[in-house]
Parts: sequence; structure tokens; C-alpha cells
Amino acid sequence: MSALMQMPFSIPMALAVYFTAWWIVLFAVLPFGVRNHQEEAEKLPKGADPGAPVAPHLLKKVIATTLISALVWVGIVVLANLAG
Repeated sequence: MSALMQMPFSIPMALAVYFTAWWIVLFAVLPFGVRNHQEEAEKLPKGADPGAPVAPHLLKKVIATTLISALVWVGIVVLANLAG
């Protein structure tokens, strides 16, 4: 195994780092592609919030978050190995 990909963390610490990165990336990804009823020129249902998204596409965002977080986690592992 390459010296840059050796595990610098224990398994629980590696999971904690990934979990933290996942949540940070999720909150960065959530606003992408969000359009409300006014932007879509649709009638607002009675009682709905005007800023509520028409179609939030949460499954796509969770998948994107998981993939991006994996890349971020690999970058953190490489940086931790480079730092010593």
C-alpha cells in the first residue's frame, strides 16, 4: 500500500471524520438546484411556505454528498499522512 494511503487514524476516528465531513458537505449541497413555486411559475398550494422547494431531489443530493465526502475523506487521509 502506498505511504500516502496508510490509515493515520483508528477506525472510530476515521468514521467520525467521514461522518463530520458528510454533514458539512450535505449542508453545502442542499441549496443546489432548489427552485420555489414562484420561480417555477406554479400556483402555491394553500398553507404552503412561499420559499418551500418544488422538488428538493433529496436522494440525488444524498448520493452526491456521499461521493463528495468520500473524496474529501481521502484528501484528509493523504494530508494526515503528509503531515506525518
